[in-house]
Amino acid sequence: MKMQIFVDADACPVVGIVEEIAEKYSIPTTLLCDTNHVLYSDYSEVIVVGAGADAVDYKLISICHKGDVVVSQDYGVAAMALGKEAYAIHQSGKWYTNENIDQMLMERHLNKKARRSSHKNHMKGPRKRTEEDDVRFAQSFEKLIQMAKSKEGAQSGTI
Repeated sequence: MKMQIFVDADACPVVGIVEEIAEKYSIPTTLLCDTNHVLYSDYSEVIVVGAGADAVDYKLISICHKGDVVVSQDYGVAAMALGKEAYAIHQSGKWYTNENIDQMLMERHLNKKARRSSHKNHMKGPRKRTEEDDVRFAQSFEKLIQMAKSKEGAQSGTI
Protein backbone atom coordinates (compact mmCIF):
# COMPACT_ATOMS: atom_id res chain seq x y z
CA MET A 1 0.00 0.00 0.00
CA LYS A 2 1.27 3.47 -0.87
CA MET A 3 1.36 6.02 1.90
CA GLN A 4 -1.48 8.54 2.04
CA ILE A 5 -2.05 11.63 4.16
CA PHE A 6 -5.37 12.18 5.93
CA VAL A 7 -6.18 15.54 7.49
CA ASP A 8 -8.86 16.12 10.12
CA ALA A 9 -9.47 19.41 8.32
CA ASP A 10 -12.28 21.00 10.36
CA ALA A 11 -10.79 24.37 11.36
CA CYS A 12 -7.26 23.05 10.68
CA PRO A 13 -4.79 25.91 10.13
CA VAL A 14 -2.11 23.81 8.39
CA VAL A 15 -4.02 22.41 5.39
CA GLY A 16 -2.04 24.57 2.94
CA ILE A 17 1.30 23.48 4.40
CA VAL A 18 0.27 19.81 4.34
CA GLU A 19 -0.78 20.06 0.68
CA GLU A 20 2.43 21.86 -0.31
CA ILE A 21 4.63 19.17 1.24
CA ALA A 22 2.38 16.32 0.04
CA GLU A 23 2.60 17.63 -3.52
CA LYS A 24 6.40 17.96 -3.23
CA TYR A 25 6.59 14.23 -2.35
CA SER A 26 3.67 13.19 -4.63
CA ILE A 27 1.68 11.75 -1.73
CA PRO A 28 -2.09 11.45 -2.19
CA THR A 29 -3.89 13.55 0.40
CA THR A 30 -7.46 13.50 1.69
CA LEU A 31 -9.06 16.32 3.64
CA LEU A 32 -11.99 15.31 5.82
CA CYS A 33 -14.46 17.90 7.08
CA ASP A 34 -18.07 18.11 8.16
CA THR A 35 -20.86 20.04 6.50
CA ASN A 36 -20.08 23.08 8.70
CA HIS A 37 -16.56 23.44 7.21
CA VAL A 38 -16.84 22.50 3.52
CA LEU A 39 -13.42 22.80 1.84
CA TYR A 40 -12.21 22.91 -1.75
CA SER A 41 -8.79 21.87 -2.94
CA ASP A 42 -6.87 21.75 -6.20
CA TYR A 43 -4.59 19.00 -4.85
CA SER A 44 -6.41 16.90 -2.29
CA GLU A 45 -9.48 14.73 -2.35
CA VAL A 46 -12.10 16.29 -0.07
CA ILE A 47 -14.54 14.08 1.84
CA VAL A 48 -17.45 15.88 3.47
CA VAL A 49 -19.08 13.96 6.31
CA GLY A 50 -22.36 14.68 8.09
CA ALA A 51 -22.07 17.10 11.00
CA GLY A 52 -22.67 14.49 13.72
CA ALA A 53 -20.41 14.42 16.77
CA ASP A 54 -17.07 12.81 15.87
CA ALA A 55 -18.34 11.79 12.40
CA VAL A 56 -15.17 13.12 10.72
CA ASP A 57 -12.97 11.34 13.26
CA TYR A 58 -14.61 7.96 12.71
CA LYS A 59 -14.55 8.31 8.93
CA LEU A 60 -10.86 9.24 8.98
CA ILE A 61 -9.96 6.26 11.15
CA SER A 62 -12.05 3.89 9.01
CA ILE A 63 -10.07 4.79 5.86
CA CYS A 64 -6.51 5.19 7.15
CA HIS A 65 -4.08 2.28 7.10
CA LYS A 66 -0.70 1.22 8.42
CA GLY A 67 1.99 3.62 7.24
CA ASP A 68 -0.39 6.49 6.44
CA VAL A 69 0.06 9.92 8.04
CA VAL A 70 -2.78 11.53 10.00
CA VAL A 71 -2.86 15.24 10.84
CA SER A 72 -5.20 15.99 13.74
CA GLN A 73 -5.37 18.07 16.89
CA ASP A 74 -7.60 15.41 18.47
CA TYR A 75 -5.69 13.08 20.81
CA GLY A 76 -8.38 10.41 20.48
CA VAL A 77 -8.03 10.35 16.69
CA ALA A 78 -4.26 10.20 17.08
CA ALA A 79 -4.53 7.27 19.50
CA MET A 80 -6.74 5.34 17.07
CA ALA A 81 -4.39 6.13 14.16
CA LEU A 82 -1.42 4.85 16.18
CA GLY A 83 -3.45 1.72 16.93
CA LYS A 84 -3.66 1.13 13.17
CA GLU A 85 0.12 1.65 12.89
CA ALA A 86 -0.30 4.96 11.10
CA TYR A 87 1.77 8.04 11.95
CA ALA A 88 0.08 10.99 13.61
CA ILE A 89 1.04 14.63 14.01
CA HIS A 90 -0.59 17.60 15.77
CA GLN A 91 -0.96 20.93 13.98
CA SER A 92 1.70 22.27 16.37
CA GLY A 93 4.19 19.86 14.79
CA LYS A 94 4.31 17.53 17.80
CA TRP A 95 4.40 13.88 16.78
CA TYR A 96 2.02 11.55 18.55
CA THR A 97 3.81 8.32 19.46
CA ASN A 98 3.05 5.14 21.36
CA GLU A 99 5.37 6.55 24.04
CA ASN A 100 3.51 9.86 24.58
CA ILE A 101 -0.15 9.26 23.67
CA ASP A 102 -1.24 7.73 27.00
CA GLN A 103 0.13 10.74 28.91
CA MET A 104 -1.61 13.15 26.50
CA LEU A 105 -4.93 11.35 26.85
CA MET A 106 -4.60 11.33 30.65
CA GLU A 107 -3.87 15.07 30.72
CA ARG A 108 -6.90 15.73 28.50
CA HIS A 109 -9.06 13.66 30.85
CA LEU A 110 -7.77 15.41 33.98
CA ASN A 111 -8.20 18.88 32.43
CA LYS A 112 -11.77 18.07 31.44
CA LYS A 113 -12.48 16.77 34.95
CA ALA A 114 -11.00 19.93 36.51
CA ARG A 115 -13.10 22.16 34.23
CA ARG A 116 -16.24 20.24 35.17
CA SER A 117 -15.60 20.49 38.90
CA SER A 118 -14.84 24.23 38.72
CA HIS A 119 -18.00 24.82 36.66
CA LYS A 120 -15.89 26.74 34.15
CA ASN A 121 -16.83 25.16 30.87
CA HIS A 122 -15.44 27.97 28.77
CA MET A 123 -11.70 28.20 28.49
CA LYS A 124 -9.69 30.88 26.81
CA GLY A 125 -9.01 29.69 23.26
CA PRO A 126 -5.55 28.89 21.95
CA ARG A 127 -3.18 31.77 21.34
CA LYS A 128 -3.07 33.28 17.88
CA ARG A 129 -1.11 31.17 15.41
CA THR A 130 2.18 32.74 14.30
CA GLU A 131 4.43 32.35 11.28
CA GLU A 132 6.92 30.57 13.57
CA ASP A 133 4.20 28.01 14.39
CA ASP A 134 3.74 27.36 10.66
CA VAL A 135 7.50 27.01 10.09
CA ARG A 136 7.80 24.63 13.05
CA PHE A 137 4.90 22.51 11.75
CA ALA A 138 6.27 22.43 8.19
CA GLN A 139 9.72 21.28 9.36
CA SER A 140 8.31 18.63 11.69
CA PHE A 141 5.78 17.40 9.11
CA GLU A 142 8.38 17.12 6.36
CA LYS A 143 10.70 15.22 8.72
CA LEU A 144 7.84 12.82 9.56
CA ILE A 145 7.09 12.29 5.84
CA GLN A 146 10.76 11.55 5.09
CA MET A 147 10.97 9.09 7.99
CA ALA A 148 7.71 7.36 6.99
CA LYS A 149 8.78 7.15 3.33
CA SER A 150 12.14 5.63 4.26
CA LYS A 151 10.38 3.00 6.42
CA GLU A 152 7.89 2.35 3.60
CA GLY A 153 10.77 1.88 1.14
CA ALA A 154 12.66 -0.41 3.51
CA GLN A 155 9.58 -2.61 4.00
CA SER A 156 8.91 -2.90 0.28
CA GLY A 157 12.55 -3.60 -0.48
CA THR A 158 13.06 -0.53 -2.68
CA ILE A 159 15.77 0.98 -0.49
